[in-house]
Amino acid sequence: MDHEWIEALHIISVVCWFAALFYLPRLYVYHAQAEDDISIERFKVMERKLYRGIGTPSMVATLVFGVWLASLAPDYYLSQTWFGVKVFLVFLLLAYHGLCWHFLRQFRDNLNQRNHIFYRWFNEIPVLILIGVVVMVVVKPFQ
Repeated sequence: MDHEWIEALHIISVVCWFAALFYLPRLYVYHAQAEDDISIERFKVMERKLYRGIGTPSMVATLVFGVWLASLAPDYYLSQTWFGVKVFLVFLLLAYHGLCWHFLRQFRDNLNQRNHIFYRWFNEIPVLILIGVVVMVVVKPFQ
């Protein structure tokens, strides 16, 4: 497969992953505010389907295409500081993804102890990571 196709698939996967990571905590905000059983159960279904149906598959695709891209020129990428910072940010994003799973299970089991304000702040974390990743890839400030 051509480099351009791998890169395109990587970007598409990243966009889908971030879409899920932007929307899932927003669902947590609404779920934390919900008081009726019908809404609470609806949020549980929406959260599960978003996490399992979009978030996790697009995360896996992002990693597969990202590693594939890096494997095409490993000497270059592994020698670049900006790339190391990007990889660190991706690990932070993986941890965030894991925290989303943790919160999803808490909501699923009716064990959530956090209010909607917490989830509003939690929702901002992937924005900061996205800014960092885009700056690393486009600007390459440590080149």
